[in-house]
Amino acid sequence: MTDRGNLLILMSDEQAPWALGCLGRAPIDTPHLDRLAAQGTVFTQAYTNSPICVSARAALQTGRYVHQIGCWDSAQPYRGQPKGWAHDLRSAGATAVSVGKLHFGSSAEDNGFEPEILPLHVKDGLGWLPGLLRRPLGSFPAAAELAADVGPGVSPYHAYDRKVAARSAAWLTEEAPRDRPWTLLASFVSPHYPLVAPPSYYARYAARDLPPPTPPPGATDHPALARLLAFFDYDRHFTEEGRRQARIAYFGLVSFLDDLVGQVLQGLQASGQHEKTTILFLSDHGEMLGNQSIWAKSVMFEDSLGIPMILAGPGLPRGKQLATPVSLVDVAPTALRAVLDSNDATGPGRALQEIAREGEDPDRPLFAEYHDGGSDTGIFAYRRGRWKLVHYEGERPQLFDLKADPQELNDLGASPAHRETIAALTAGLREIVDPSDADARAFADQADLIDRLGGRAAVEARTQDLGFNFSPPPSS
Repeated sequence: MTDRGNLLILMSDEQAPWALGCLGRAPIDTPHLDRLAAQGTVFTQAYTNSPICVSARAALQTGRYVHQIGCWDSAQPYRGQPKGWAHDLRSAGATAVSVGKLHFGSSAEDNGFEPEILPLHVKDGLGWLPGLLRRPLGSFPAAAELAADVGPGVSPYHAYDRKVAARSAAWLTEEAPRDRPWTLLASFVSPHYPLVAPPSYYARYAARDLPPPTPPPGATDHPALARLLAFFDYDRHFTEEGRRQARIAYFGLVSFLDDLVGQVLQGLQASGQHEKTTILFLSDHGEMLGNQSIWAKSVMFEDSLGIPMILAGPGLPRGKQLATPVSLVDVAPTALRAVLDSNDATGPGRALQEIAREGEDPDRPLFAEYHDGGSDTGIFAYRRGRWKLVHYEGERPQLFDLKADPQELNDLGASPAHRETIAALTAGLREIVDPSDADARAFADQADLIDRLGGRAAVEARTQDLGFNFSPPPSS
């Protein structure tokens, strides 16, 4: 069976793993994505490889883990090296185009897509500098801005996402080649904060009985995690009404995104190339949305690590939900299989087409890491089956039984009864990465960058100008 054809990737930003109506986990309206899910396979255990935009997108683009490529944090974005799957497609004669958010260094580098249409990259080519200041930890007073800007309203990202949808649909109907295979990445900012939804979308949920946030359990008492949450102290700036409005707005933003996805899919249908195009929908990482009193991402809980993922296209299973774990590094072999019918990907991932056609493999391991703001040590997550280990380099681990405790309210990391489980998971983690070595390299690279930027005092001075929403759309 050949998979050779076109590939359309639809990408959201900061979409929680439950935020698809077809999953039945929340009262959320996503009719276009639900229709896509009915036509393909939903991966119910999909993960990011780093719960932060810049690092996650570098892993996706290269098909390699963060510690393999050195894109440790939000100030060390992908700059076209090592070459990724989009480069491989172009080298083989295919077209690879992006529309929308990339969050790479800049368009001055060859990041793989040609052209990059309406690209949103890290601010000023530098990115978010506070994340470099990890020992000692700096502060992030701009965290207060999350709670200050919630509810119904207008964000510049709304207009940007509308442009991304319109331009993607136009490319599909007017510019997509017919004499060679192509890939289009249509990448949106929604439902990323600010948690401000267009008024009509906000109103859709304002009167609904939405699920309340999960309360904070003892699982957030880990000392390294407590320090990270003291840095990202979003929750203490909220009122109860603000929390309610923020959650309503997030639901509205997901439905706003869904309508934009529908516009792009309509463009694909109108192009006449739908029948030979594989479609992949996914996000870069999740969103805690106040659960356990945590907002945004950067932590190793499921709502931060998990993402929605759907694969549909010729020869693929329809109406299937699959619990085999998958992650962003699987995108590289998926792209090569879809466009070139090739198995030549060299990273740790596997083609999602193969996984979708197989039976469930719940024990496939998943891996993520975090070396960014608020963390004064490297944080690594390793999941296998029902168990998830969170390794903090130099500190005690956390352990969660995701079958018995899906909300991760009970940290078993200090339980004598689970020492063998922790040892086995730690051994599995070390097959992927040496945590001590990766941690040391991350800090060394960050120290070098701090020096090149003029030293810690100079970096601290620069961060005063960045604020919270530090990646403005290109029209701003």
